[in-house]
Amino acid sequence: MPNPSSTPQELTDAEIAQFNEDGFIVIDDIFSPEEVENLRQAAHDPTIVDEIKKRDFENTTVHLLSLAARHPAFLDLAKDTRIINRIKPLIGPDIQLQHSKLTTKPSTKGTGPFAWHQDFAFFPHTNTDLVAVMIMLDDATPENGCMQMVKGSYKLGLRDHMQDGIFTGGCQDEALWSDPDKVSLITPKAGGISIHHCLSLHGSEVNQSGKPRRGIVYQYRAADAYQLADNIWEDTGLVMCGQYKEQARCEAGVFRLPKRHREPPFGSVWNQDGELAQKRDYFG
Repeated sequence: MPNPSSTPQELTDAEIAQFNEDGFIVIDDIFSPEEVENLRQAAHDPTIVDEIKKRDFENTTVHLLSLAARHPAFLDLAKDTRIINRIKPLIGPDIQLQHSKLTTKPSTKGTGPFAWHQDFAFFPHTNTDLVAVMIMLDDATPENGCMQMVKGSYKLGLRDHMQDGIFTGGCQDEALWSDPDKVSLITPKAGGISIHHCLSLHGSEVNQSGKPRRGIVYQYRAADAYQLADNIWEDTGLVMCGQYKEQARCEAGVFRLPKRHREPPFGSVWNQDGELAQKRDYFG
């Protein structure tokens, strides 16, 4: 097994430049085959498998959240310096975990597409210094429904994900990904990673391979990015490196909150109503 301390753990200037231009990068050969196999075995923990089976895992892409709280291997991985040192140049030295998840695309042929979206639309924060890191447990290929990303789309700001005032989870600006020259296939090998900005527009097609496509996703945030909507998960707010910031840094702009048919409609993070205000009908 390779010694992590003997391999480069920071982004090169070229990788930083590419991220700033495109909003994403792919880096292969971060984790050894032995490490990947250990992570696969952790993902086969009976409690994790049972949770996945509760969902329509044979036909839809499943995102099993709070992964870092479900098995120590995934908490250790979240803090691995081979990841953390690569995202410090992108979001700073003080980093928290916003959420973690195991994503499994079904192996049934022709299933598991995921709508084009921006991560930030699901959980807006006071600033956009958030990145997602996906560690592949299987090779990502066009045949098994790898992620696709629109180059430079993070510079466009938050796009519309609403229909009739309700959050859909899918971007409504279809023209943004209609030009194939602007779309990149994200194909890290098993043990490789992708890193993308929280406003990078991305989605995935169906799995045509008949084989699973699994990955572990960590959404990291700068410690002074304060969450405005969506849910607080069991591992939300864990300090990955640096210090806990007793401040919220705000970017100029207006961010639409993802209103859904649930109570409260803006998720468990949204607790800013007094007793009287809580009696109002959000959907009336």
